[in-house]
Amino acid sequence: MAKKKKAEEQEPQFFRSVTGEQVRNYRVYHMSATERIVYSLIALIVGAAVGLLFYGGLGKDAFGQRTTLTYVLDAIIGLLCGFGAAKLFLPVRTRQLQENRQKKLRRQFRDMLEALTTALGAGKNVQDSFLSVYEDLQNQYEEDADILVELKAIINGVANGFILENLLEDFGRRSGIEDILNFADVFQITYRQGGNVKETLRNTSEIIGDKMTVEEEIETTVSGSKSEQLIMLVMPVGLIGMIKLSSPEFASNFTTSSGIIATTIGIVLFVASYFVGKKLLDIRV
Repeated sequence: MAKKKKAEEQEPQFFRSVTGEQVRNYRVYHMSATERIVYSLIALIVGAAVGLLFYGGLGKDAFGQRTTLTYVLDAIIGLLCGFGAAKLFLPVRTRQLQENRQKKLRRQFRDMLEALTTALGAGKNVQDSFLSVYEDLQNQYEEDADILVELKAIINGVANGFILENLLEDFGRRSGIEDILNFADVFQITYRQGGNVKETLRNTSEIIGDKMTVEEEIETTVSGSKSEQLIMLVMPVGLIGMIKLSSPEFASNFTTSSGIIATTIGIVLFVASYFVGKKLLDIRV
């Protein structure tokens, strides 16, 4: 498992297409320096604040007054919790950004299929249809949209004598999206054997559209549970904060040995429950 994760981290974010153009590898996401700094600072601040809320105030004297040891321990606790939170948060956020980009590409790919079906229905051949789709989608997306970049690479590849099916297969592999890879396989079989390409594209577009509709319905259904999950995760932090503000004497129990042990067990359980709940609510079609 560790070797697989290491291999994924080392996988490049960009490849060179057959025409020498830089194309994206959608199976991975590499944060930019700015993104890494921003997200690390956010996690560091939040992690340090939560750590001090739960473990702050250790090393007070017999009269409950803060000592030099208290300030030293607070600094150590804040740094450890902050860096620990950043270490945990960055991979999670990276995965979220990668999935969001793939979802966006999948929606763009569906629009491409619909436009391609329309172009073929107008009597254009396959290669001219891809060029027509590129021109149509330019009115819908920004120039740097992923689907436009991919279409441009495909069109340039065909213009330089490369096989269309191979270009689509390369796009499918890099996308990491099952629908695109399946479409490339089906297109290759249909196109080479002289099948009904228009009907294949229409059916593929309908299937992807139906799957996305079902996924959106599922997302709507579980959105309430996801909100409850976040509330349950934040609730312990809010309760501890209220206790420390309203009853400092009772809150001093958290700095005892038993209090530290109970707090640590509680944090581990809540973090574990978050990841388990996230896994259960991640329903894929």
